[in-house]
Amino acid sequence: MTYQSIKGFRDILPDESARWQWMEGIIHALMHRYGCGEVRLPIVEATDLFSRGVGQGTDIVGKEMYTFLDRSVPPESLTLRPELTASAARAYVQHSIAQAQQLARWYYIGPMFRYEQPQAGRYRQFHQFGMEIYGSPHPEADAEVILAGADLLGALGIRNYRLRINSLGEPDERTAYRTELLSYLREHEAELSPESVRRMEQNPLRVLDSKREQDVAATAGAPRMSDFLGEESRVHFEATLALVREAGIEPVIDHRLVRGLDYYTRTAFEFQGMDLGAQDALGGGGRYDRLIEEVGGKPAPSVGFSFGMERLLIAAEAAGALPAPAPEIDAYVIGLDDASRRWAMGAAGRLRSHGIAAECDLLRRSLKAQMRDANRKGARCAVIVGESELAAREAQVKNLGAGEQKSVPFDELPEAVAAIVNAG
Repeated sequence: MTYQSIKGFRDILPDESARWQWMEGIIHALMHRYGCGEVRLPIVEATDLFSRGVGQGTDIVGKEMYTFLDRSVPPESLTLRPELTASAARAYVQHSIAQAQQLARWYYIGPMFRYEQPQAGRYRQFHQFGMEIYGSPHPEADAEVILAGADLLGALGIRNYRLRINSLGEPDERTAYRTELLSYLREHEAELSPESVRRMEQNPLRVLDSKREQDVAATAGAPRMSDFLGEESRVHFEATLALVREAGIEPVIDHRLVRGLDYYTRTAFEFQGMDLGAQDALGGGGRYDRLIEEVGGKPAPSVGFSFGMERLLIAAEAAGALPAPAPEIDAYVIGLDDASRRWAMGAAGRLRSHGIAAECDLLRRSLKAQMRDANRKGARCAVIVGESELAAREAQVKNLGAGEQKSVPFDELPEAVAAIVNAG
């Protein structure tokens, strides 16, 4: 039987993984500049963590989670993480971070799992980068994560994007808005899509998130959350907008932006890639001041975001920002007979010990075939040894870029190869 990867799960092969390493390097460097520490969290969590934290009325909890019973007695319901904000909140509480740090800045990179229809840049196993700030209730923290998101896009060469932003208010303001919105939706139920009718009673705000033309038209006259904001929420939102604008970013206030998770309060935002077509969400986030309490901790204000890494790579490619493929190796060590092949293996090891990426042939191929392989892998130089070179204890070192070749004593080989490699 020939096996294939499961639908929605994919292999990332070496040519593509180089792009991931490039992007991850940019993320790590950026987060270091923002003073964030990396947190690495389990792939599996208790199902209830997501049911309580993300919300029973969300599509993630209702339809998309990979949930199973483990082997304990009685069995416990576990779930492959569909997102990491709830997991990070659980870790923040479990390890009593608030007692040690008044303000905590975290980031994460890793795979998530949701059972949904695969589409451009979205799979059933997908990857996210996220940033969380715990401890600050002030708009400066909201602006900080938004600016970090913009800095990431800039570092990846993604310039053609739009920042959408809204305020979802406090829970009591949102409840009052929900009541008015539900009343409006019931009056226009016949105009809505079947999916929005299904969502309407359980999570009416999600109807505003629909991209279907009939839903957009049906909700054009819907009440706006901004009309239900209290004074504190309004001041917080205006201050966040001012800070973002002072940094040179002009956000688009989008009254339809609600985000799909129950834990959001006040600020909600999304970065929209303008070169991606219909599936244009690069990432987003907002404030979730009630989440820490929801997962068992003492109340702690929190704000953060997550970006889909597959989508970021697509956007970087569309912008022509992906780096050229790097050479696979620096030096290719060629042996022409049994004795020189044995020497070549040892020589490759010595070069590696000097920080040089070196490879030797493992298929006992001809000189011509080995040279072709060296060129295919982008090697800077070839080190060639046969019977006469072994006797003279000198290798032929060929600069594959310049086409120059010279004899180099064995004990001077690392320095000679390094000079070619460092010269580019």
